[in-house]
Amino acid sequence: MHAVDLGELERAYFGHVSGLIERYAPILAAAEVDAVVIHSGSALKRTEFDDQYWPLRPTPHFQHWLPLSQPDCALVVEPGTKPKLAWLTSKSFWERPPEPDARYFETVFDVHTFADVADIKTLIPTGRVAFIGDARPQARSWGIVEERINPQTLVGPLDRLRSLKTSYEVLCLAEANRKAAVGHAAALDAFRTGGASELEIHLRFLAATGQDDPETPYKNIVAEGPHAATLHHVSYSKRPSDHAAQSLLVDAGATYLGYCSDITRTWVKGSGAVASAFGQLVDGLEKMQQRLCSAIKVGFRYEELHEDSHRQVAALLREVGIAKGSLEEITKSGLSRSFYPHGLGHSLGLQCHDVGCALVKPKDDNPYLRNTSVITEGQVFTIEPGIYFIEPLLEQLRVSEHSSMVDWELVGELAIMGGVRIEDDLVVTGGEFVTRNITREVLPVGGGVA
Repeated sequence: MHAVDLGELERAYFGHVSGLIERYAPILAAAEVDAVVIHSGSALKRTEFDDQYWPLRPTPHFQHWLPLSQPDCALVVEPGTKPKLAWLTSKSFWERPPEPDARYFETVFDVHTFADVADIKTLIPTGRVAFIGDARPQARSWGIVEERINPQTLVGPLDRLRSLKTSYEVLCLAEANRKAAVGHAAALDAFRTGGASELEIHLRFLAATGQDDPETPYKNIVAEGPHAATLHHVSYSKRPSDHAAQSLLVDAGATYLGYCSDITRTWVKGSGAVASAFGQLVDGLEKMQQRLCSAIKVGFRYEELHEDSHRQVAALLREVGIAKGSLEEITKSGLSRSFYPHGLGHSLGLQCHDVGCALVKPKDDNPYLRNTSVITEGQVFTIEPGIYFIEPLLEQLRVSEHSSMVDWELVGELAIMGGVRIEDDLVVTGGEFVTRNITREVLPVGGGVA
């Protein structure tokens, strides 16, 4: 059952497409093209040695216009005319493409159905026509010249356009969060009850969200104990953990009409000093993450927020007892980067790591930061600080000049818990409260004792 009002969603969609028609015209003119053909994507072979294909990941610029996930379709956008949708009908008896989750887009476009992809060429106008998509041979067969296939003068501005979400997109992102929240609740229940392996927790998440593995925005990260020290742990254990003190990190999302959610929760259970110390770490990071969400301001640089997160991680490491010395010394040493190596967050939309918010290169200290934009109304991004016990990074720290600032005995005890990350999805509204946390609306707690 949808929490989103489908009537409101349909009305918002019509406004969304009207806005795209209006905004595309000056972008095409600036790129010196008369029209653009946006390809939906083609099925890709898993390897050259068999005849199996990966499920389609549609071209995001295509999905920006409509929620259709079928291969070898195309949208022709030519200012001054109604956009044309070339819909390829499948005659395969081996596989059938998925039916669209919504069909109201059929009233918006001039829809043409084709049985042969080559015939789509009849819809393509003459003149300066660009192509967006990964099917370069198809573009060439339709007569589009090489220099107008994915030209950066066009793709770059359209990526920036995608970074600012419309009300329709926010409705989709919020619904994707609602779906994922049901999965996270199921994962927590499996962990709390006990006896479930990482694989079983992953499968319960999928069952609760009603989605298959290829439908998820990314491969779910389900990590118990030390596995959480691998930031993208997807090699699920098939046996339940037998440690007295246990932790679970689940970084998993859902999709709705192509739009993604990206949520991380961390839980701890068990008794004893290790569970208690790790619980303090989870609680501290939960409070810190909420402070960072509250600190978002329109006009600030996201990278400043990222650097503030390192100052706060340094304070939390000192509070828990992992780091020793004054807060000023710990912060200045850069020690936090050994425990928190990734960026604070990234843009979110039709791609989990969406585009348009990393046009400026980050500072040398922040090589993995995926958002370097000035915070702007309409952006959607994640806030996901973390603290981990990653052995290769700890090895470097042990032999560094800052080694004496670390309580290595405590680190050794906590390493069995892997690490903690807490992640929410936020919409920059620009209103009185600046942001809307669409994750906390459906999943109020970021982690803690299971």
